[in-house]
Amino acid sequence: MSRQEIEFEIAELKSDYVRQQGDIEKLETTGHAGMVEKAEERLEKMEQRLAELNRKLAEL
Repeated sequence: MSRQEIEFEIAELKSDYVRQQGDIEKLETTGHAGMVEKAEERLEKMEQRLAELNRKLAEL
């Protein structure tokens, strides 16, 4: 992956992360606890991917 590709994916993931956080807040407000857990798992996977991409970016 090139530096530009990594930076693009990081930006995309950050955007998805913020959107996911908003979705979680809505789910919590409407009482969908089961769905919140799945959404939080997706957030964790996004965090892991972001960490991986940041490591790759640092290596360049």
